[in-house]
Amino acid sequence: MAGIYIHIPFCKQRCSYCAFYSSTLYNIKEEYVDALCNELRMRKEYLKGETVETIYLGGGTPSTLTISQLQKICDTVYATYPVSDTPEVTIECNPDDLTPEFLKQLKTMPFNRISMGVQSFNDMQLKRLGRRHNAEKACSAVKNARAAGFGNISIDLMFALPGSTKEEWMHDLETAISLKPDHLSAYNLMYEEGTPLYNSLQRGEFKELSEEENLEQFQMLISSMKAAGYRHYEISNFALPGRESRHNSSYWNDTPYIGCGAASHSYNGTSREWNIADIKEYIKGINSGKRNFEIEHLNEEERYNDTILTRLRTADGLPLAWMEEKFSGRLNTYMLRAAEKEVALGNLKEENGHLSLTEKGIFISDAVIRELIYV
Repeated sequence: MAGIYIHIPFCKQRCSYCAFYSSTLYNIKEEYVDALCNELRMRKEYLKGETVETIYLGGGTPSTLTISQLQKICDTVYATYPVSDTPEVTIECNPDDLTPEFLKQLKTMPFNRISMGVQSFNDMQLKRLGRRHNAEKACSAVKNARAAGFGNISIDLMFALPGSTKEEWMHDLETAISLKPDHLSAYNLMYEEGTPLYNSLQRGEFKELSEEENLEQFQMLISSMKAAGYRHYEISNFALPGRESRHNSSYWNDTPYIGCGAASHSYNGTSREWNIADIKEYIKGINSGKRNFEIEHLNEEERYNDTILTRLRTADGLPLAWMEEKFSGRLNTYMLRAAEKEVALGNLKEENGHLSLTEKGIFISDAVIRELIYV
């Protein structure tokens, strides 16, 4: 079992939270897609013939590509890799790209899951974030996707937005739930250095929410989604039963995956590698037959730490028998001793052979996870 991640680093807008935009890139999209398809073919042995169960086009925004470019990518994947008969095939989209005509064309391709970057249903916040869509367009996009026959829709929201109140956040949550998405991801807004939003913060145009306000919005998120019937299966992710993201889950469950495109990462169980982020240099390297990338070979301690960082974020947590089989007694002893303290504090629990975060532990997950990291 394996996955494929395809990175499309193009955006139609200069998002206030995204530093990966450049208006000079528009005229090289076709070159990029050609290089991407060449990389997919060049690296067909990376997954060692494993059946591909998930394919994810992310970004950036893949919906900025033309239908013919998207078709070219899909054709290359299916011609090069052994794809499952029942794969999860996701495409990330801007809400304003999801017109009935565009969705009709997407349905002719293998895509069966749409991930939509809504971020907020507050028009003022969307404008501040540099988004082109408004709340009405976001709602229409979800309805259009349903009408086009897409039965698996995910939306992204952000909390702790600049100056946001708990009433505004509750409105976002209620609006999202009313649309009945199959899946929802919610992320704490991060102020990335060099982005317009970060610069506005530095100029004092607004203040970050306090840690207490941030925590309150996170608590509201969890309680609202659970009350609506969604499973909190990973710290930032909620899904209706059976609608958990199979692709994202592969990252947390040690499944090998290949990442193609500029800045994409790959993992095969023993090493991790990542492509150069510069788009022009990426294309140049692929075209010359010398992919520009870096590789990190993982020792046992690094693989253990990666497992703690990823699996402990999930509701299923760490399967203790699997950990004992996968890692040395030294590391397992270290883990169990560290976990014993956190269990006593009520931050971790052991149930059915799994070690996982308690509801209390979720709110301080970074600190709990640090306790189990091997230094």
